[in-house]
Amino acid sequence: MAGKIEIEVVRLRRFDNGESKLKAFVDIAINGFVVRGLRIVQGKEGLYLAMPQEKGKDGRWYNSFYPKDKEARKALNELALAAYEQ
Repeated sequence: MAGKIEIEVVRLRRFDNGESKLKAFVDIAINGFVVRGLRIVQGKEGLYLAMPQEKGKDGRWYNSFYPKDKEARKALNELALAAYEQ
């Protein structure tokens, strides 16, 4: 899978409820594969992108999708937040 990686926001659903920390759900496409369930959340230091999660048998929540390194996380975060700000 060599070559350029194409990432785009394919769907963004905003929530106008001012009381909730959850601001939007985001679905992204990476080279034709769609990842659903990313969330834009209001944190103590501003908005951030939270990864989709699954509840394990032990009752804890685990990320089902996540970036491999800090640079990939930063690029994905910037893409999603830019789409949210439009």
